[in-house]
Amino acid sequence: MVNELTFEDLLKWKKQGVNFQLIDVREEEEHEAFNIGGVLIPLADIINKRNQLKIELPIIFYCKRGIRSQIAIQKLHRFYPKGNFYNLKSGIGIGKKE
Repeated sequence: MVNELTFEDLLKWKKQGVNFQLIDVREEEEHEAFNIGGVLIPLADIINKRNQLKIELPIIFYCKRGIRSQIAIQKLHRFYPKGNFYNLKSGIGIGKKE
């Protein structure tokens, strides 16, 4: 089971000053075209670049539709079974013009 946050929850966390890390697991060209301020670690690199994660914080992963971010969390749970990971529900694709 993967914990999920809505975009509204993310905005609430920001407003409340919750300290968290935001990770974008999309590809570089997607990130450059539209991003919400997350650190870019593409899904294919998530295991090799896991040292960039701030494991002591809640970490919110996102992608376009919420699928790749969910996969990233599942992969990382093998290394960090107690990781405080959240998937951005439905991703950020809703607000982006195709």
